Amino acid sequence: MRQLYPAIEPLLQHSIPVQIPHILHVEECGRLHGIPVVFLHGGPGAGCTPTHRRFFDPDRYRIILIDQRGAGRSTPHACLEHNTTQDLVADLERVREHLKIERWLVFGGSWGSTLALAYAAMHPERVLGLILRGIFLCRDEDVDWFYQSGADRIFPDYWADYLAPIPEDERGDLVLAYRRRLVGTDELARMQAAKAWSIWEGRTATLRADPHTVDFFSDPRHALAIARIENHYFFHGAFLRDHPLLTEAKRFAHLDGEIIHGRYDVVCPINQAFDLAAVWPKARLTVIEDSGHAASEPGITDALIRATDRFAERLSAHANGRG
Repeated sequence: MRQLYPAIEPLLQHSIPVQIPHILHVEECGRLHGIPVVFLHGGPGAGCTPTHRRFFDPDRYRIILIDQRGAGRSTPHACLEHNTTQDLVADLERVREHLKIERWLVFGGSWGSTLALAYAAMHPERVLGLILRGIFLCRDEDVDWFYQSGADRIFPDYWADYLAPIPEDERGDLVLAYRRRLVGTDELARMQAAKAWSIWEGRTATLRADPHTVDFFSDPRHALAIARIENHYFFHGAFLRDHPLLTEAKRFAHLDGEIIHGRYDVVCPINQAFDLAAVWPKARLTVIEDSGHAASEPGITDALIRATDRFAERLSAHANGRG
């Protein structure tokens, strides 16, 4: 079973202005002349953590971590203004050009897989390949499963806490009901809603209960960004209703890819991985039989690191004329 690479510190950190008022926090780790790989975090709104640097061999990869608009150390915190999927795709191009990278490997999980697919559909010529985990196609049916009806049957006790901030007469559309509170002016109601929304995700992300994951999602700063930005995106269909990812798959179908998904993923049920694999024959689908959604689960960590190592070998061989 493969383990995370040893902890490393950033070599360089950047503050990159994009559309006003947003300034992105970007860090580079590993080897500055290595294979460029961009890490796309989940949520949207979760931000990057030091653990995310460790899925890649630092002797072979130039590891780029980007806190997306409103997330992590990007500013303004939890900001919804000018925050759409199309904006985030444009930001990736802005960062790529700023760092003078011609093409890069794209790595993303959960919402990061959504953004990776949207980026690959818009800019396939800039992508060396994709490594995706916990596929989230962000269709209305996928959002409804987790936030309206479906996952509640598996975790009824946790669901009761998710429902608690919302009066019974508003529960017919929970995304809308949460939106009213998360964008409202009542700070106490906003934070109560943010924590309930975020903790629901943290409690259900792993097959076995993981207090460290729940602690991350419970942290007030993380919870506010995760809840506000996720709800904003899901209310608007991830700004993808006119361009569903499976319909756009023909634009990236020629790219090599790895799809890694936990069998017991409740946040993003595994049918989404199979739906994606059906329209992307060059991607290899790996089902992790003893895992849920989180990248921190041992089986998923193992598969992700094996995938980054395989791509490192493949891309190095190609660069050296061996493949």
